[in-house]
Amino acid sequence: MSKAHRYNLGITGNCNYLAYVRADSAVQWLCWPFMDSSFIFGSLVDDKKGGTFQIIPDLPVANKQRYVENTAIIVTNLKCEDGEFDVIDFAPRYQANNRYNKPLQFFRKIKRISGQPRIKIKCEPRGNYGESVPSVFVGSNHINYRGLHINLRLTTNGPKTYILEERSFLLTEDIYLILSCDEPFDAPLKETYEEYYYKTREHWRMWVKETYIPNLFQKELIRSIITIKLHQYEDTGAILAAGTTSLPEYPGSGRNWDYRYCWLRDSYFSLGALNSMGHFEEAERYLQFIHNILRDVKKLQPMYRLNGQSEMVERDLDLEGYMGNRPVRIGNAAYTQKQFDAYGQVILSLLPLYTDERIIYRDQVMNTDIIKDLLNEIEKRMDEPDAGTWELRGRKAKHVGTYIFHWAGSKAAYKIAEYYNDNELKEKAIKITKLSELNIEKCYSEEYECYMADQDQGHFDATGFLLIILNYLQPGDVRTTKHFQRLQKELMSPEGMIYRYKTPDDFGDTHACFTICTYWYIESLICLNFLKEAEDSLKNIIQHANHLGLLSEDLSSEDGGQWGNFPQTYSHVGLINAVGRLARKRDQMVFE
Repeated sequence: MSKAHRYNLGITGNCNYLAYVRADSAVQWLCWPFMDSSFIFGSLVDDKKGGTFQIIPDLPVANKQRYVENTAIIVTNLKCEDGEFDVIDFAPRYQANNRYNKPLQFFRKIKRISGQPRIKIKCEPRGNYGESVPSVFVGSNHINYRGLHINLRLTTNGPKTYILEERSFLLTEDIYLILSCDEPFDAPLKETYEEYYYKTREHWRMWVKETYIPNLFQKELIRSIITIKLHQYEDTGAILAAGTTSLPEYPGSGRNWDYRYCWLRDSYFSLGALNSMGHFEEAERYLQFIHNILRDVKKLQPMYRLNGQSEMVERDLDLEGYMGNRPVRIGNAAYTQKQFDAYGQVILSLLPLYTDERIIYRDQVMNTDIIKDLLNEIEKRMDEPDAGTWELRGRKAKHVGTYIFHWAGSKAAYKIAEYYNDNELKEKAIKITKLSELNIEKCYSEEYECYMADQDQGHFDATGFLLIILNYLQPGDVRTTKHFQRLQKELMSPEGMIYRYKTPDDFGDTHACFTICTYWYIESLICLNFLKEAEDSLKNIIQHANHLGLLSEDLSSEDGGQWGNFPQTYSHVGLINAVGRLARKRDQMVFE
């Protein structure tokens, strides 16, 4: 394994918030009260102004990190010259009284393993993206941090004086630290921690047991499905693309974006992955989110805030950036773009909710008028250029990636029409399907024998693999094979990974491969029955995950290093879909 850049972070959460814990125990990123709020710990993007929460041994020797098996609980082991201890971190999540308990509380335990280690506890929350430093008040068993955008309370049996002074002390007993919003914590500290730990551990393990997992890359599938689950903001049903902002696609690229929002495109793929592994509750919650934003389909955006609001005004912050990479951005101007593939993706997301018999009351909340409205909007925009899947800021075109979702969405609409015996919807779906096909074919280049990125036929694009995955192009067809081979030749890096495209864009040349694109390539290999090559490619990309099995948005084309926002749900969705497709193809071949 090369010494390529890897994010040495784990994430924990409870579908209410996410916390990022570095392999030396530092909480480098935690946004409260919402996943898209200001951080309270943000040293990930600024060591000085960001704030941190860390357990530091006086004489460190080594550290390692792991998840408690089949959970989102992180254990960071720290060895020092005078002893050894674990830091155990989790966000409480368990079912009680027929609902999920998922408080804004972060639980830490410092467990002495051996010796007499001397440690320092550093708790330095910040507010308003590093602009606010708290006033500190000490209670009998807690420390209050006030004057931030949210008031915090740290309840502990550790020595408060040493914590406030950031002085080292001897670890002679297990120390419990519970950080919460400014609410009284009157329950027994140790007993509450241990009870919540047990309930949270069993909750995740039971959830994993209810997951359909083929006998292939099981460890990676389990970590991926937990990771995706953590990114659903359960209160509204929205699914985050990632929990971070401004982690660069490549050092010095300027491609630093805030991904703490719900992209309709990413959500479609995420729901498909969850459903394929036997989890349906997430789709029902997402249905609530979709229905709240579909009040006016004419104004459908590519993305929304977690509360369904439409504005995400983009601005730069006065922060140093991850490894000095500026700018640090919050908000995302892509919400103002025209990305018409969203209409088809919403229909695809809704398909199982219209036709799945598990939804008893679906007729009370679902009607085909929404689908008709979405198809009407597709028809109106059929000849209008857009920013495309990759959200180009300086150019619009008629993208093949948009038309393939027009096509797939209209196919899904036809299935809904059949289920509800709606002839009007059937006719509309057939019409949109044919119009989409005509436009897809305008992207075909006779010269290269390949479907290009757009109707201008100027460059190659990894969205072309979706033509195979979504069954527009059929296995065994000569045109399919030549299309695949051309994309493979033009877009594959020496490391065996796939670029989104190689043509310079608004920010110049690209030096990173988009992780989901490699998984699209792998799925295409499977569709074309290159199963050995697909498995080898899966093994290759999985080795680029970090020490906890987490995948980033981008991988360096030079050394396979991780870059971009992290972990990226899209990337873990790609792994699940590719492995699932490979398992189904193998089963199919056994019974043929």
